[in-house]
Amino acid sequence: MRLRALLDTDALGLRLLGGEDELERGVRGVMTTDLRDPSRYLSGGELVLTGLAWRRDAADSESFVRILAQAGVAAVAAGTAELGDVPDDLVVACARHRLPLFAVHESVAFATITEHVVRQVSGERAGDLAAVVDRHRRMMSSGPAGGGPEVVLDLLGSDLDLRAWVLSPTGRLIAGAGSAGPPLPADVCAGLAAEHLSAARTGRHGPHRVTRDRTTYSLFPVRGSGRSASAPHDVRETALSDWVLVVEADAGEWAEERLDLLHGVTQLIAVERDRRDAARTVRRRLAQEVLELVRTGAAPAEIAARLRVAAPVLLPGLGTAPHWQVVVARVDWDGGELDGGPVARALLEEIMAGPASAGPEHSDRIAVAHTDDEAIALVPLPSVTGEHDDSGTGVLAEALLASVRDPLAAGLDGDGRLTLGVSATVHSAEGLRGALEEARHARRVAAARQGRVCAAGHQELASHVLLLPFVPDDVRRAFTARLLGPLRDYDRRHRAELITTLEAFLDCDGSWTRCASRLHLHVNTLRYRVGRIEQLTGRDLSRLEDKLDFFLALRMS
Repeated sequence: MRLRALLDTDALGLRLLGGEDELERGVRGVMTTDLRDPSRYLSGGELVLTGLAWRRDAADSESFVRILAQAGVAAVAAGTAELGDVPDDLVVACARHRLPLFAVHESVAFATITEHVVRQVSGERAGDLAAVVDRHRRMMSSGPAGGGPEVVLDLLGSDLDLRAWVLSPTGRLIAGAGSAGPPLPADVCAGLAAEHLSAARTGRHGPHRVTRDRTTYSLFPVRGSGRSASAPHDVRETALSDWVLVVEADAGEWAEERLDLLHGVTQLIAVERDRRDAARTVRRRLAQEVLELVRTGAAPAEIAARLRVAAPVLLPGLGTAPHWQVVVARVDWDGGELDGGPVARALLEEIMAGPASAGPEHSDRIAVAHTDDEAIALVPLPSVTGEHDDSGTGVLAEALLASVRDPLAAGLDGDGRLTLGVSATVHSAEGLRGALEEARHARRVAAARQGRVCAAGHQELASHVLLLPFVPDDVRRAFTARLLGPLRDYDRRHRAELITTLEAFLDCDGSWTRCASRLHLHVNTLRYRVGRIEQLTGRDLSRLEDKLDFFLALRMS
């Protein structure tokens, strides 16, 4: 379709601000973005919709428009809800780069323009995309019962004779088990997800073609439709958050019109993905509230009251209060320049949604919060009659990672690391603080291992953490004094901050670069301090046993 046709469509509420001589340009797709640099997601010919959240000052307009012009987009349409009007500097920049600019009236939703463009750009249509859009709109208006992505996949199968599935970043099957085709085997799902993450990390545009067992699949990334300037923008983060549409066909042989059609389908599926993510907001808030109470040392009665509010949301229909487990996850990037907390939360939500958590009937009922650089999941488990047996119930650390290790390792791709720790089951609010600490201890044990994706459970802490409450106070004091006394004496004499350095070094899991960055030290200075700690105590901080002893001594001091 042509830009002039968009301008002539009154329902879209577009007002031309510049580029009248360019209105015969063709539009091949549509993209909504508030990223300062969206070039990696552009292939040319798009109508770019933006709410202008990327603009901080006048100079930003030139940079943003230059990037769009170099990517070959058809035009820009700017919403007026954020700033009240389209700024003059954006009008000037678009004129300089001969890029048509429209203003979108605040009463018109970007989704309305997106749906209109998606319906119009596919002239060569084996199926009716308008039917897809209409069915999807009905699905959204009726809520979760409307069918989700299955509606779109059913139409791909019936109208275009395409077998298709939607997978999560870890290879979990989200949709495609119905009439659109049989479920993919778990190993194929994991393999395709790993291939998608590896390709996405390179920054190459989809679709990515993969052949497995003599069958060719085309992989189309499904990105959130509402990604804003504050959303993840580094390719390492987006690769670990995108869904993927898997189509059993070789997209390399398709005409441009068919590719445009599938791009439109991914946009429709992205709306459902955003809806599911929004539905997690309540669970995240509950987890955050409970976590804050636990961290600030609130009374067990106050924590228990909050858990009673959370339980019906997380496990509806329980006759009695549930038991709880805590899972802690952390994502670390080499160099430490990326915030790992939000990524860790998204990955932990995804991991806990798998069948290895509390069972498929509760797969999306886990509350996950994040604080600083770690994510914390509050996992409810149905109570059982009599004494609870922790040996075979609840979440098991290695079971969580059994089916997702390969895809996640591909997504982390040599410069990131995911570590998880799992607590034992606790039966009351009084035990929740201990469960959180236990899960954190277990995660540090996992961090001491080799590999990009590692987990440890509470069973591996039995000889250290779980026996601490039974150690007499005088033994604790003697242990702490013997291990930390020489460091404290040295700090008093020389103001060397060895205790502070030790705490930071352990908290960074022994990473020299992250610890040096946190303490604002040169790595050589950090190495000198750690060497002094080892000299004064006779311990070796490269050994896990000595790290644990120092950690426990600091906790007991």
